[in-house]
Order: sequence, then C-alpha cells, then structure tokens
Amino acid sequence: MTAFRISPDVSDAFPDTLIAVVTATGLNGREPWPHTTEALEDLEAQLADGTWTPADESDPRIEAWHTAYRSFGTNPRRIRPSVDALGRRLAKKGTLPRINPAVDSYNAVSVRHGLPAGAFDLDHVTGDAEIRYADGTEAFTPLGEPDTVEHPKPGEIIYTDTTDVLTRHWNHRDAHRTRVTENSTHVAFVLETLHATRDGHLLTTAADELQALLTEHSAQSTVHYLSPAHPQATL
Repeated sequence: MTAFRISPDVSDAFPDTLIAVVTATGLNGREPWPHTTEALEDLEAQLADGTWTPADESDPRIEAWHTAYRSFGTNPRRIRPSVDALGRRLAKKGTLPRINPAVDSYNAVSVRHGLPAGAFDLDHVTGDAEIRYADGTEAFTPLGEPDTVEHPKPGEIIYTDTTDVLTRHWNHRDAHRTRVTENSTHVAFVLETLHATRDGHLLTTAADELQALLTEHSAQSTVHYLSPAHPQATL
C-alpha cells in the first residue's frame, strides 16, 4: 500500500488545493485503447475547426499555476506547468503526442479541462509519496534522461517518495524511474487544481473521464481526493 499526502506547509500555502488520485490496477497498455484515440482526435479536430482552443496563460486555471510557480521561485514562462506546455504544443502543432495509451489518456483529459496531470508507476514508487517543499538535498532524474541527476532548489514544491524526487516544480516534469510505459500495470494518475472552490467541478469531471478511459483496460480503478482538510489517501 502506498500513501499519498500533502504536507502541512503546502496545505497552508495553498488552502484551496484539490488533487484527484486515480489508481488503476491490472492495467493493459499493450492493447488498443480506441476511446483514448477518439478523445485525442476529437480535441485535434475541434482545434482545427476553431470550435475549441486549449487554455493558455491568460486563462485563470493556468494563471493560478504561474502565480504558484513564482511563489516558490520558478519562472513559469521558462519552466512551464505541464498543462500549459501541453496546451502550447497542441496549439502550435495541431496534434498531441502519442506516447502510450495510459499517458495519452491523461494528456487528453488534462488539456481538455485545463488541469495539470501526471502519473506514477506504483511498482517503482518506494514507500509513501508526499507533496512538500524541497530542502535542496533531494535528487531528481528527469524523464528520458536516466543518466542525469538534478537537485531541486530549496523551497521548490516537489512530489517525492523515500528514494528521490518524483516530480519537479510541483507538476512540470516527472521522474524517469516512475515513468508510465506500456508495461506498467499498477499506476496512480493525478489531476490537480489550486482553486477547488472555482474549479472543483472540473476536477471531478476530469477524474471521472480519466477513470472511464481506464476502466476497459484495467482490472480495477478507484478515485481518491486530497485536500488540506483530507491531506492523505492510502492507495
């Protein structure tokens, strides 16, 4: 069992935070996921015909993350929140990347709702996972760069387990060790908002949509919610 939790300091600094943790077991990433393919193609078609555009930094959902990044010393125009970077890529290229079905699923849900999303292969997470301020001694190996080691700046918000950092700058980039591949069978997906009062309904809708995409390709899926009032969930 793995516990996910928000540290008291992060809860105090961001009191309207709400995080959905969607967990899937028995995941099958080696078969076609037609509903995920459809979701990606629908977004691309809507962008092409002008009926929808991804949220940009003028949108309150993205602006909130820029403000948060600045609060812990990160320049959000140089190191962008994941949903901001993904939306900009989609707007520029007209397409979303195809990585594997599980990753493609959370990317589609993320950009549709303007909410950051990520995922961790729980078989490679050690101990419990926590969202907390870095002290600067932690190590991070970026996704796709297994021979690179970085150290977060003190005060930067990170996801970490008992081994090292899982995500830098709260939700900018995931670690290589816990990356989700087509072979991952036990995965925790996260969707996040800093303004539950305003956007909590979007988060719950997004979590439901992601769970629906996972259901046909997993043995079981569950959704837990983390907030300052309920800062921990055991998966």
